[in-house]
Amino acid sequence: MGYDDIKKLMEYMGKSQIDNLSIEFPDGLKINMKKENQVEKQMDDNKKITVNNAENVVVPQIVETEKEEKFKVVKSPMVGTFYSSSSPNDKPFVKVGDKVTKGQVLCIVEAMKLMNEIESDFDGEIVEICVKNEDVVEYGTPLFKLS
Repeated sequence: MGYDDIKKLMEYMGKSQIDNLSIEFPDGLKINMKKENQVEKQMDDNKKITVNNAENVVVPQIVETEKEEKFKVVKSPMVGTFYSSSSPNDKPFVKVGDKVTKGQVLCIVEAMKLMNEIESDFDGEIVEICVKNEDVVEYGTPLFKLS
C-alpha cells in the first residue's frame, strides 16, 4: 500500500462516521487510525460549540438545555453505505416534509455489495434526514426522524 492509497484512506475515514479503523495486510503491514473525540454541546440560543478533547482545551461551563425530542427514529440495521435513491439519477425515496407509512422504503444501505432497502417502522412525517447520501453508517446510526 503506497502513500497515495493511505492518504485516500485517511480522507475517506475523515468524511465518514467511523471513529477508528484497524487493517492488517497479509504482508504484515498494519494500519491503525483513530479520530479525535469531539463533543458537541447545545447552548440556550441554539448555537453549538465543538470541543476537541484530544487537545487540552479549557471548556467554559455551559448550561445545557435538555430538549426532550419526541421523534420516532429510524436507525440503520447494519453497517454500510447510505443511499437516498436507487440510482444517482433518480429522485430520493423521501425528503423532509414527506408523509410516510409503515413499510415504505426510505433509503438503501449497501452492505457487502448487497443493496438493502430500509423501510419505515412507523407512520409519520419526515422531520429530519440525519445522514448525507453516500455516508458510511454503523449499526444503530439514526437515519431519519419522524413526527
